[in-house]
Amino acid sequence: MIGDEGEQIGVMPPFEALKLARSKNLDLVEISPTAQPPVCRIMDYGKYLYQQEKKEREAKKHQKTITVKEVKFRINVDDHDYETKKNHVLRFLDEGDKVKATIFFRGREMTRTGLGRQILERLIKDVEPQSIVEFRPRQEGNTLHAILAPKKSAVEREKEREKEARQKAKQEQKEKMLQEKLAQAKLAPEKKAEEEQPAAAVEAPDPVPQA
Repeated sequence: MIGDEGEQIGVMPPFEALKLARSKNLDLVEISPTAQPPVCRIMDYGKYLYQQEKKEREAKKHQKTITVKEVKFRINVDDHDYETKKNHVLRFLDEGDKVKATIFFRGREMTRTGLGRQILERLIKDVEPQSIVEFRPRQEGNTLHAILAPKKSAVEREKEREKEARQKAKQEQKEKMLQEKLAQAKLAPEKKAEEEQPAAAVEAPDPVPQA
């Protein structure tokens, strides 16, 4: 028998253990039924379930499921389209996902597979600071593909985002303080001018004629 504060109470009959738990407005929970004798603990079972659920939610919150996002290129891709797709690749990598860059060859394009390989090699070079190459360009049938993975872990990216957020908040605070100082400096001359301005002369009332 284990008490509600984790202390060892010892062996006791079930009805006495249940009576003790009820006297504290708590529950008697069997935590090791196969032990001899079975081990029970006095606890707030509802609170225990809530804490367990909270722990599971926190674990899922920090757990990142890595997926593979596919970005397709054509061998005749123009610079604008290439830059757009490259940005997609960078965004996926920043989100912690792997990227499969794919080129499909259609008909006579199979005679120009070297051009497709150049496009993927260019992509690998352009995103090198944010990625590592899991598979260099390889051809399977009429498809050429490469797989890129994020260079930084989810924890490292989260730390970087927190650092950037702190720096941004600090910068905003500095700008706010500077604006307040500028506003005070602007008001100071006006206030000083008001203080130095002579008071308006008070006219004396007309004498009252004597009867």
